[in-house]
Amino acid sequence: MRFTTYTKYKGSWLESLNLQGLLDELADFLLQSGFAGGSYYHPFWGQFGDEEPQDTLEALKEAILQRLLETGQVTEEMLNALAEEGDEEGARQLADMLDEIVRRLIEEGFLSTEEVPQMPAEGQPITGPGSIGRGAARSMKFNLTQKGLDFLGYKSLKNLLGSAGKSSFGAHDTAELSTGIEAEAASKRYEFGDTLNLDVPATLLSAVRREGLGVPLNLEYGDLHVHQSEYRSSCATVLMLDCSHSMILYGEDRFTPAKRVALALAHLIRTQYPGDSLHVVLFHDTAEEIPLAQLARAQVGPYHTNTCEGFRLARRILMSQKKDMRQIVMITDGKPSAITVRADYIYKNPIGLDPRILRETYREVSLCRRAGIQINTFMLARDAALVEFVKKVAALCRGKAYFTTTVTLGQYIMMDFMRRKTRRVK
Repeated sequence: MRFTTYTKYKGSWLESLNLQGLLDELADFLLQSGFAGGSYYHPFWGQFGDEEPQDTLEALKEAILQRLLETGQVTEEMLNALAEEGDEEGARQLADMLDEIVRRLIEEGFLSTEEVPQMPAEGQPITGPGSIGRGAARSMKFNLTQKGLDFLGYKSLKNLLGSAGKSSFGAHDTAELSTGIEAEAASKRYEFGDTLNLDVPATLLSAVRREGLGVPLNLEYGDLHVHQSEYRSSCATVLMLDCSHSMILYGEDRFTPAKRVALALAHLIRTQYPGDSLHVVLFHDTAEEIPLAQLARAQVGPYHTNTCEGFRLARRILMSQKKDMRQIVMITDGKPSAITVRADYIYKNPIGLDPRILRETYREVSLCRRAGIQINTFMLARDAALVEFVKKVAALCRGKAYFTTTVTLGQYIMMDFMRRKTRRVK
């Protein structure tokens, strides 16, 4: 006879670990801006960047352990208990615990990994310090997946709207009516071109009034009634992010909060305004459009601020969008200090407000206004000269200027975006 012995299942605290909560805690680490190109020295700006890359699995495990300690999920007593079991055994258990957390993040689809090819050095040992195995661990990198980006965007949006006292948000209402899917007004007679969203009771009632109650009931073209819904305006938005050196120059990371706002805005548009579009443009010495999937890895660099080129690229993108409204949301902390003269030459002047650079920038702002594009500027600095520049940009394009901080940046942008959608801009 076969016997089965049952023992009490003790489980592990890892099984009750809230992965989504941990991922939210790691948001600043996962979206950190850093400085492109690693360690960098400039004779005017000084030393920037880190020697060690921050996108390796080793850096991720260190960040996870730090967050677990800060949130109290792992205590000093637990670490001391591991240490009492012997240095090697305790270190192994700690490493296994972190490996398991990373594995679960990957299995849940929040992260993906890639291994960077690494050639072993001559005479490099197989095991131990400086071994091929240690080098391989450092060469294993991780990336946020689309699911991970969506989750961080959702959490950022929830935090931003919650702190602003908003519990819900709707579509872009206007004063006009159309024949859409959601019924929000009295039905009307069907006209050619309307969405055939039939109001069945009104249609049958019209036929009964015309012919009286009888079977079969003959329907005519004039009996058809359709639901009316509020006209839903569509909007194309380009989010311009300044990634010049000043965004992390003065001991404050201003670029990471901007990236979190971009993810929140993308989540809001995808879930609430599916007819809208959002494009992200980074502007520095030049300007480039990047997909949202690459936003988490975007970094600042030893760049100047070519605001004019950013406006030019954003205008091209918006003119290709067939939307009712077009707008540029610019996040910056500095004055324009560069313009593109020709394909192989960029004129730069970081000293003061160069008249030549200002002239070209204002010209591009005027072109945006003629194209019906509104520019809303969110300035993270308050120097007198910058204030005047931002006010001039707002006046030229009839846009808005906000002087904010990294703490209030998200609330300002989200509230402005949703207020703008409550009316149709002619």
